Amino acid sequence: MSHIRRISRSSLSFSLRPTRGKLGAIAAVALLLPALAACSSDSNSNSGATESSETGELVVYSGRSEELVGPLFAEFTEATGINISARFGDSAELAAQMLEEGDRSPAQVYFSQDAGALGSVNSLLSALPESVTSLVAPEYRAVDDTWTGVTGRARVIAYDPENVPADQVPQSVFELTDEKWRGQVAIAPTNASFQSFVTAMRLTQGDEVTQEWLTGLVKNEVQSYEKNGLILDAVDSGQVQLGLINHYYWYEKAAEVGQENMRAQISFMAPQDPGSLVNVAGVGILKGAAENPAAIEFVQWLLSPNTQEWFVANTFEYPLITGVASAPELPALDTLAGPDIELAQLADLPATLAMLQDVGLL
Repeated sequence: MSHIRRISRSSLSFSLRPTRGKLGAIAAVALLLPALAACSSDSNSNSGATESSETGELVVYSGRSEELVGPLFAEFTEATGINISARFGDSAELAAQMLEEGDRSPAQVYFSQDAGALGSVNSLLSALPESVTSLVAPEYRAVDDTWTGVTGRARVIAYDPENVPADQVPQSVFELTDEKWRGQVAIAPTNASFQSFVTAMRLTQGDEVTQEWLTGLVKNEVQSYEKNGLILDAVDSGQVQLGLINHYYWYEKAAEVGQENMRAQISFMAPQDPGSLVNVAGVGILKGAAENPAAIEFVQWLLSPNTQEWFVANTFEYPLITGVASAPELPALDTLAGPDIELAQLADLPATLAMLQDVGLL
């Protein structure tokens, strides 16, 4: 296999199928997931996927953005000769779409930025072969092997050291409702990573404690942003003092502008705190493509050393296979002790979104 490299978007050779119109509220999508799953749970085949395989295309529904993984998909085509027809969109929206399509879905592979969205379509996924599951530690894949993590990402607090000394950075998200942080905390309530973190809090601390915490944030004038990157920018420019983000946003920006030019810094939270969640971007194969060698080859390729190294170099996410080192700036993955949950449990997203709506964050 050739070494994976950066490829300009102008060189992409695979076909792009547009997503259906983005729903006005992602919450509405996820709230439909249980009903759609019930309608689709009896489907053991995927006729749309079968038809697509006959055309020589591998149809991938990708919750990871075209800007990020489009060049990677093009490299897969170059390395294997297998064309990818990619449909890009929000992970939860694509999950709902697949559940609605059922056995008519053209999807063969689902590449999600979040374990919760993968869990929500568990009924549509086939068990992955041992050649795939043996590559990833059990804590980063489904218990029934219907999906596997590809890369890991940790939750951190971005902080402004000009206003918050390193030894005063909160070590728990529960400190963020303190009066001294009024108007100085930034979150992204519509972002899948934030929603998964809240789900983890519900699972470990209970609904009552979680809703009380969210209500406390609102009363403390929490600042809402659309994306993690915008939160980091706000901390970096001194607009807010603290922000909840995924770790790799800081490292990506530091690589772009130079660490010496970063005002914002990040802090990993205390072990077992809900804010220390380590989530994954992951992949699963639809039942109708279970025996499709192209689908299996694609998943194996995502977990190959070269591709894992690509993610380390380009996104600073954690690799999930042995033999590939994470970026040297990062603490070792096995030192990050997140809350004691199975990642598949993050599929309990609808109740989280209902709670976020109840407190006024959605």
